[in-house]
Amino acid sequence: QVDLVESGGGLVQPGGSLKLSCTTSSFGLDYYTIGWFRQAPGKERESVSCISTSDGSDDYADSVKGRFTISRDNAKNTVFLQMNSLKPEDTAVYYCNARNPFYPNYNYWGQGTQVTVSS
Repeated sequence: QVDLVESGGGLVQPGGSLKLSCTTSSFGLDYYTIGWFRQAPGKERESVSCISTSDGSDDYADSVKGRFTISRDNAKNTVFLQMNSLKPEDTAVYYCNARNPFYPNYNYWGQGTQVTVSS
C-alpha cells in the first residue's frame, strides 16, 4: 500500500510561516511530478503549486505567488512547500499529489494536513 504522507500543518497567525513536507517510503518522488493542493470548507480542491520531475520547474496559483515556494530534497525523498506571509484565506487542508508523467495510473494522494491561519 502506497503511503504518501504530509506533515507540517498547524495553527499560525496572519503573516506567519509554515513549511509543509510530503514524503513516502514506497517510491522515489524524483520520478514524479509533485503537486500541492488545498481544500477549504465548502470549496472545491484547488491547485496551489507543482514541481516537475525533469528540470525542477515549478508553477504557482496566482493567489500564492511570491509567498509560497515548492522545492525538492531528493536525498530525503521529500518535497516541501514553504508558506510565508500567510493569510486567513490560506486556511485549508493541504494535500500532496504524486503523479508519474509517463504512467498516468501511478497517481497518489496523501491524507492531508490542516493549515489554519487565525489570530
